[in-house]
Amino acid sequence: MLNMQFDQRVIIDTTDMDWQPSPSDGVFRKPLAKEGAERGHATSIVKYAPKSSFSRHEHPLGEEILVLEGIFSDETGDYPAGTYIRNPPGSSHAPYSEVGCTLLVKLHQFSANDRNQVRINTRSEEDWIEGQGRLLMLPLHEFNGEQVAMIRWPAGQHFFNISHFCGEEVYVLEGEYRDEFGRYGQGTWIRNPHMFEYNPYAEEDTLLWVKVGHLPYPGVS
Repeated sequence: MLNMQFDQRVIIDTTDMDWQPSPSDGVFRKPLAKEGAERGHATSIVKYAPKSSFSRHEHPLGEEILVLEGIFSDETGDYPAGTYIRNPPGSSHAPYSEVGCTLLVKLHQFSANDRNQVRINTRSEEDWIEGQGRLLMLPLHEFNGEQVAMIRWPAGQHFFNISHFCGEEVYVLEGEYRDEFGRYGQGTWIRNPHMFEYNPYAEEDTLLWVKVGHLPYPGVS
């Protein structure tokens, strides 16, 4: 078990982690949170070397991917950096990469009723909307209280007393995210528990992947 205490805040600079081998040659992982079982709950940074592949496998409770670098592929298509992917519960695929890629991957964390397949290239998408303050937001998915989005924080944006019911995950894609507890550069993964209060801000233009309302919490179903 790794970082499966969902009532605790977790902050990991993934750029400081070593790559670990996976069951497939040429595919490596940096585990961020993981159950003991290979197919259980897992959040990882995954790297495919050029011309590497993973054997066909199923996702009983779904798979969520953000392509960070390179081009990720499976039988449904080729997905460049910036692509957000959701493969629903019960789906299967045989992924590979011809040129190599790096991914943020979340496994076995869907509601069984969340059946939508999602493919969004966030770098070509024009449907950004204005959020609170001067933020820009690109919604990626919403289901039963869970919301996923890309968020652009402009330099100088500051909020006070933010908290989220059933928690929050943040991955810093560009720039530097800050709060009263520290500074979090590109490649940092943050998991905030249910109703954790903090005061985030940005001193430079910053791009985040953010997911809220999805973490387990006692008494919340």
